[in-house]
Amino acid sequence: MVSSSAGQCSMQIQCKVVSVKVELGAVDGVAVGVHGGGRRGEEDGDTVEAAAAAVGAVGRGGSFGSEEEEDEEDGGGGGEGEGEGEDGEKQKLIRTVPSVDWFDVEGYEVSVAQHIEDSEEFDFGRTMFLALQTLAVVFGDIGISPLYTFDVMFSKYPILGEEDVLGALSLVLYTLISMPLVKYVLVVLWANDDGEGGIFALYSLICRNAKVSLIPNQVHSEKRMSSFQLKLPTPELERSIKVKEKLESSLLLKKLLLGLVLFGTAMFISNGVITPAMSVLSAVSGLKVGIPNASQGLVVMISVVLLVILYSVQRYATSKMGFALGPSLLIWFCCLGGIGIYNLSTYGPAAFKAFNPLYIIYYFGRNPFQAWLSLAGCLLCATGSEAIFANLSYFPVRYVQSMFALLVLPCLVLAYLGQGAFLIANQNSSEQIFFSSIPSGVFWPVFLIANLAALIASRTMTTAIFQCLKQSIALGCFPRLKIIHTSRKFMAKIYIPVVNWFLLFSCLGFILLFRSIYDVGNAYAIAELGVMIMATVYVTIIMLLIWETSIVKVLSFVITFLSLELVFFSSSLSSVGDGGWALIIFASGILMVMFIWNYGSKLKYDSEVKKKLSKDLMRKLGPNLGTIRAPGLGLVYSEIVKGVPAIFGHFLIALPAIHSIIVFVCIRNVPVPVVPQTERFLFQRVCTRGYHMFRCIARYGYKDKNQESQSTFERLLIEGLEKFIQREAVELSLQSGDDIDSDEEPPTPSRTIVAPNGSLYSLDVPLLADFVPSAEVIPEASCSTPQHDPVVDYTQNLELELAFIRQAKQSGAVYLIDNPIVKARKNSWFFKKLIINYFFAFLRNNCRRAMMSMSIPHTNVMQVRLTSYV
Repeated sequence: MVSSSAGQCSMQIQCKVVSVKVELGAVDGVAVGVHGGGRRGEEDGDTVEAAAAAVGAVGRGGSFGSEEEEDEEDGGGGGEGEGEGEDGEKQKLIRTVPSVDWFDVEGYEVSVAQHIEDSEEFDFGRTMFLALQTLAVVFGDIGISPLYTFDVMFSKYPILGEEDVLGALSLVLYTLISMPLVKYVLVVLWANDDGEGGIFALYSLICRNAKVSLIPNQVHSEKRMSSFQLKLPTPELERSIKVKEKLESSLLLKKLLLGLVLFGTAMFISNGVITPAMSVLSAVSGLKVGIPNASQGLVVMISVVLLVILYSVQRYATSKMGFALGPSLLIWFCCLGGIGIYNLSTYGPAAFKAFNPLYIIYYFGRNPFQAWLSLAGCLLCATGSEAIFANLSYFPVRYVQSMFALLVLPCLVLAYLGQGAFLIANQNSSEQIFFSSIPSGVFWPVFLIANLAALIASRTMTTAIFQCLKQSIALGCFPRLKIIHTSRKFMAKIYIPVVNWFLLFSCLGFILLFRSIYDVGNAYAIAELGVMIMATVYVTIIMLLIWETSIVKVLSFVITFLSLELVFFSSSLSSVGDGGWALIIFASGILMVMFIWNYGSKLKYDSEVKKKLSKDLMRKLGPNLGTIRAPGLGLVYSEIVKGVPAIFGHFLIALPAIHSIIVFVCIRNVPVPVVPQTERFLFQRVCTRGYHMFRCIARYGYKDKNQESQSTFERLLIEGLEKFIQREAVELSLQSGDDIDSDEEPPTPSRTIVAPNGSLYSLDVPLLADFVPSAEVIPEASCSTPQHDPVVDYTQNLELELAFIRQAKQSGAVYLIDNPIVKARKNSWFFKKLIINYFFAFLRNNCRRAMMSMSIPHTNVMQVRLTSYV
């Protein structure tokens, strides 16, 4: 079924066809600049930058590359410095171009204009501004942990003496030093992916250095991107090579890595749901200290109202309210430090004994089982550690490390020491410890600031989830969603409406289900540890594979932190019946969504690769493609990067005419944060020059922004195509005296007649409907090949082809899109039918449409909706 609302659908019949001869296999791509028009000087730079970023408007989410093994001899595209060829002739001074097969090569680079921003000098004012922003965006979650850590630790058993307080305090202090400081701030932050943090950033970093991705998102040409050229200190190191070979050769390890990143993402999203519930509920619970008669029902109702307000203004908080959040967090951390100093001066310095780690041993020696149970609550002092890494994209690593070491950590240590001093003097006060330790004269101001800090902490995790989901969508592991960029200066500031409201209702569900911080805290520890364990595993692989760290340091890191996290995790699992079960169910649901989407998308891509049109079929159809070529530009969107997609055959069958210029467009999301503008496009001619068909691969990182209009992308595509043809003609003219490889045969000749309106009708070439569009080899038609003049006027041909492209552009562009119905084959096993026919179909029907993601105008779209069996 073909649906069209295109005004261009009423295509005028072409009066004249310009045919230009070219020898196959004689072109190679070179970086060619595409300079966008517009104002000169400074304004021109802004125009080019906006236009280059606008390419992302074509779409996102789940674009896959080819899974086929690529032969470097067949499609490597010649580079400079090649040695002697098969004929034994030495390379010439000018670069000679190897023969290529247009059908199986994805394309060659054509660059757009790059706008290089001058590095700004960070003055004192800007430095302070970034420092305050770091507090609000990165440290909000961990800054709220003193509200509930000791409450949850002592919720399962009473305090029996001073040794219990010192043991628990010592455990908290060294957990705070080991997890957030040593592991995340000093180690994990350096595992960022060009400034991007999060579990998917770790996974993409590994995928770029080793072919371990089960998502077919890397092709041969992408390995030449600068982002893939990792700086390895000692690339010859035998251990690093062995690790890489082991990862690439083991299908089990590849599946395990993908499963771990999906699991870690599910736990991170669950953590983002628990954080607002825990933070706001614990902050509002202080009301019962100021008003002893306040009921728990009132606390829950106020928490619900605050969360509804928070998520309602989340879109604006992401951009406009961010300026005020930094000073608010600064006041909060000062309050934590000040209250801690007050308690130490009031109740004595006995809490400083907790710096002696022997008290941890005494703590477990006195009550081993109870101490083990308290580990789940102890870990809550490190909540927000993963948010430090996930929100790294906003700020440099040095800023984050400096702010944590100079302000955040000292204030947190003082806060816990002050609470420890208070507990030593008041061993019966094991509830609302933080609010009970506040001086009565400043209780209400601190209460208000604590609630504001809790809301900021909730916002911190929500923005981190937005970033995580954007990465997973770009890498094809989550359904497409509408992403709104809320800042023109910082492309990392995004807002996802559907996710925002989903988090709100999920958070309210946890609050209304448990109604207390103790059960919510049990679930919180499980989510936190799930993310921490995944980070440890991936950072260990990065140490071995990319950093090439000494084996002693690697073993020290993984043994120390993984053993600690597993001990904490065992303690948190003991509370599954007390609230952890809800978190496990929620995380399992998120994991299933990601698995189903990834599994179904991969099967859909594999099916498209198998069904692509064969080379022999395109030869037999001839330059007219067995139909009428009418003026206009046809952009055929497909996920495959090689060959001609099968959907093109359906368009030829269903449409009475096809456009004079056809460009097969593939939007690719590669596992890098940002693709440089000079490496954005790949162009390649499909078939001989008389076919007027090209392939364009537009590559984007998971951090690239796409919110500009499709017209900008269309303009850049045409300009890039013209530059590619011009450079192609230059290289062909330089080789005009050489023997050009003639592996490809010219298309089958066909006699034509001119219709009264000037259209060319083929007499000898049957319509595509007479053929079966499959990848099977079709016997070549035996025919005589016409003799061509070996002397080609490349300049004249270039002018004719450029004029032909501009004429097609003036006639209008139509976007040809495939929107298939994906179903499992009838002989598939039951669970595959259930997953594909129902769950995957549900996700596809309710996710953001590809046409909407690509910002394509509805009046210029043709869609084919067929059933594709996988």
